[in-house]
Amino acid sequence: MSTLNDEFPQIDGLRYLNHAAVSPWPRRASDAVTSFAQQNITIGARDYPQWLAVETRLRNRLARLLNAPTPADIALVKNTSEALSFVAFGLEWKPGDQVVISDEEFPSNRVVWEALRPQGVEVIQVSLKGEDPEGDLLAACGPNVRLLAISAVQYASGLRLDLPRLGEGCERRGVLLCIDAIQQLGALPFDAQQCRCAFAMADGHKWLLGPEGLGVFYCRSDLRDQLKLHEYGWHMLEHAGDYDRSDWQPANSAQRFECGSPNLLGAMALEASLSLLEEVGIVTVAQALAERIDHLHRELSAMPGAELLSPTDPARRAGILTFRIDGIDNPTLFQRLKEEQVVCALRGGGIRFSPHFYTPPEVIEQSLAVVRGLLAK
Repeated sequence: MSTLNDEFPQIDGLRYLNHAAVSPWPRRASDAVTSFAQQNITIGARDYPQWLAVETRLRNRLARLLNAPTPADIALVKNTSEALSFVAFGLEWKPGDQVVISDEEFPSNRVVWEALRPQGVEVIQVSLKGEDPEGDLLAACGPNVRLLAISAVQYASGLRLDLPRLGEGCERRGVLLCIDAIQQLGALPFDAQQCRCAFAMADGHKWLLGPEGLGVFYCRSDLRDQLKLHEYGWHMLEHAGDYDRSDWQPANSAQRFECGSPNLLGAMALEASLSLLEEVGIVTVAQALAERIDHLHRELSAMPGAELLSPTDPARRAGILTFRIDGIDNPTLFQRLKEEQVVCALRGGGIRFSPHFYTPPEVIEQSLAVVRGLLAK
């Protein structure tokens, strides 16, 4: 599509397959930041209310993307780790409480729970290698388990989990479900209500095509009061902006997790990026991404010496495909791909490819040709 080529004018020869790490911005995000910068140097904050209108649009777009009941359930946070910390150190724990995670989590969704050990909280790690990873996770949710914290899609293997099944199982057991959605949001549809999750969070710089330093935190409305606050300031108040008011209370909405001045620079970029995803449609995004992953899977599977480390079942895949090559150690393979302008990552004992919906087919073909060339040597 010419419009997508206009949005992603990447340099000739670049093969960008690293959206599971940090994505390029679309042109409209760059334009939004450029315009914002121009306003700052020419008129300063004269039109500040218009900037806040952009932030409001961003919150509304994120609410739609997560299918949150209302935008009031959405907080704009610095990153996934901050949102996870709001949950981990907001809940009241007692010695003997347990948290279930998988043994494949990114450090953000492991360290934060292990940091609760001084409070007597035990972290149970569950293997996802079995035939029924959801069943294994739920089986670990015994009477002392308060919360299941899981990534929607595992960052290294690309394993996609059945979130509605986990949500239903957690609800029956009285366990809170906390979803690190960073590897799904913007790549596949996500439905916080269908998942019955208590909390969900993601950064904007991966599949959402936005900048680092701004993310989203969904907190179910009935649980907001249960999270003890540790950050306070003018912006998280119910009557934020009424600076002369002496009495105060935390905002009834999820804005209570936003203690100070908003990241309007990041909001300009992320709101613009989300406008593109909404124009294309997340179902269309998911279909286009699935076609690219399926093609990579077929071609790499047919290469002698290539071993796929990601799921073979399309229902278990999202936007990540990880593989390794017999006879070539991963760091060497990664360096050779880098020399050929194939931008990817070393993850999970292999090379991780992660295209997006807009990735031109020729980029995938050229990347596969590079791998074939290395196998032939």
